[in-house]
Amino acid sequence: MACEKKRCGWVKLSEPIYVEYHDNEWGRELHDDRALFELFSLETQASGLSWLTVLKKREGYREAFEGFDLARVASYGADDVERIFASALTIKSRPKIEAIINNAKGFVNIVQEFGSLNEYFWRHVNYAAKRNDIPDYKSGPCQSDISDAINKDLKKRGFKFIGSVTIYAFMQACGMVEDHENGCFCKSKN
Repeated sequence: MACEKKRCGWVKLSEPIYVEYHDNEWGRELHDDRALFELFSLETQASGLSWLTVLKKREGYREAFEGFDLARVASYGADDVERIFASALTIKSRPKIEAIINNAKGFVNIVQEFGSLNEYFWRHVNYAAKRNDIPDYKSGPCQSDISDAINKDLKKRGFKFIGSVTIYAFMQACGMVEDHENGCFCKSKN
């Protein structure tokens, strides 16, 4: 009998896409601007929905938003909103589609100011992941002073469909905070 790996309790083992995401992406440090823009955009889509719902649509979002090329998405207009909304590729929410485009425009300004999305986000954690003691995911944090600060700054910059909880989920996903449960095989030993 094979020994099953111990994973975080939030992982739905009956969903292979969820297991794959947990095992190979969630909590791993992400520094590529295109990937950060994609992940941030997808986190905004999860508002009011499960992450699994968004994850199942990820390939559709990649197609609809042309690989999450920041400059290209920032140039989208009303016709692009209609094209994406009419497709079956994304979640049917015009305000959420518009938020990705709006936020892309904000990220273009952030890149001009800070040099990269990586620089903007990772400076908030002094360029090193914060590793949290998480005995059980239900007792783990869902926001922090850092997510509050990033949220406040992005709201001042006009970002949409964000909040401290959404920002914290993004920070977990891109490895700015390492919140795998202590018993999870993915938990960093550092």
